[in-house]
Amino acid sequence: MAHEPEVQDQGRRPGERLARLLRRWWEEAGSTAPGGTRPTQQALASKLGIDQTTLSRYLNPKHASTAPPRVVEALHTHLRAPAAELERARELYRAVLEESSGQAAAAVGNVPEPAGTAGAVADAADGTDGRGTPGRPERSRWVLPALVAAVTVLAFIAGAVVRDQYAPRPEAAADSVAAGAVPVSGAPLEWPLLKKRKEDQFTPGRALQHLLRAHGYEVRTDGFFGDETQEAVMDFQRRNNLSSDGKVGKDTWPELVIPLGRGADGHAVLALQELLHNTGQGGTEVSGKFTAATAEDLKYFQRHHSHHGLRPSGRADVDTWLALLVFQRPPSAAPTYQSPTSPPPSTPA
Repeated sequence: MAHEPEVQDQGRRPGERLARLLRRWWEEAGSTAPGGTRPTQQALASKLGIDQTTLSRYLNPKHASTAPPRVVEALHTHLRAPAAELERARELYRAVLEESSGQAAAAVGNVPEPAGTAGAVADAADGTDGRGTPGRPERSRWVLPALVAAVTVLAFIAGAVVRDQYAPRPEAAADSVAAGAVPVSGAPLEWPLLKKRKEDQFTPGRALQHLLRAHGYEVRTDGFFGDETQEAVMDFQRRNNLSSDGKVGKDTWPELVIPLGRGADGHAVLALQELLHNTGQGGTEVSGKFTAATAEDLKYFQRHHSHHGLRPSGRADVDTWLALLVFQRPPSAAPTYQSPTSPPPSTPA
């Protein structure tokens, strides 16, 4: 779909212009997407880690809700929009912030302040009208409430801006089962500790079992770290001159993970894809084949964790495996693979 020239868009407010730009990215995605079809808003919202209603507001110029930078960048990546337009979208977002700040300042500055307002406020305390005679301080009755209302508006707008810019990203949600608290930005990452326990250890547990299978161990990939998994871990540790305590932590994980790139397949790829799918991006296909789509999803993850030293290479090195294991989301409900009528999403071959 051809878009309006920039000059025709100048009369619109920056929030509307940003929404129009994002919507055009989505509408034109069919020309670059495989098969010539654009993703549905539902599928796109899943990849972004937001609900469809929120995404619809971001893409609706008539009822625009300003998309935060994280969503703008994710849309640009997933919709394969022109590279030069990402900075334009960022400029529009900054313009929205400036406009909001200006409106708040105007709300305070436009409060009428008749001559002698300060005196009227003081006179109200002793019940005079400003001339030393008893009277009703008419002006002071509305000056203070108006000032309070204006300051409230300013605080609300400032709070909304801070929330959009600094709210926790979905991919940084804590997983108390697998990795404990997610480290602050830039802090060193630590390998999660997995050990034998009755409870389901979810995606990290299944990733461990897939990696064990990639090393030749016939274990079930059910997320439960039982006797079978522990025995396989201990044997792997003995073979690699590690302490054979059956616990998988900072010494065992680096030996278990396998560098992966385009064209790889098998259980190690299943482990990678399940971890990637569960970081909060959503939508990564768990197929056991390292496709171009897998590489793109991995690059997206690496870009958003570059402050931890990751490079957007689209390849899974040791540092990328570490970050994937740390930034896992806890399940909101019982995983589908626990349902007796649903097979595991990655049944071992």
